[in-house]
Amino acid sequence: MDLIIVDGNILDQKVDVIVNAWNRNIIPWWLLLPQGVSGAIKKYGGIKPFQEVAKKGAIPLGEAVLTSAGKLPFKAIIHVAGINIFWVASEHSIRSSVKNAMRVAKEKSFSSIAFPLIGAGSGGKKKDRVLIWMKDELSKIDFDGKVIIVCYKR
Repeated sequence: MDLIIVDGNILDQKVDVIVNAWNRNIIPWWLLLPQGVSGAIKKYGGIKPFQEVAKKGAIPLGEAVLTSAGKLPFKAIIHVAGINIFWVASEHSIRSSVKNAMRVAKEKSFSSIAFPLIGAGSGGKKKDRVLIWMKDELSKIDFDGKVIIVCYKR
């Protein structure tokens, strides 16, 4: 695995697929005010990915589901349930989200993937701690491709 950590915007990455740190998908997406990566996806990619993720039903904590990328230039979006129903992330939800997003990427033969810092926004976890957990979890995964962790910078 070629692991790269960058400061920037996940939507600017040249990858096959991006990860959206989502919720458990219990509350209808149209009742939410998407923030962070979700907000950017909705603004630039449209609502189609959210309509698709809604059809998946409730997502177990830490699991990952695949949708189209809407109007974005990616092959797809992997949505991970990185926060619980109280909008709180944990080490377990973050590590599981990374592991399951990578499982989907491998199953679909994507060669490159970009992650945000899962749980560091709405999930309330400190960015440096999230980065440690994500890097450690990625170190346990065999992936023949490029993985980018994007630390958001305007």
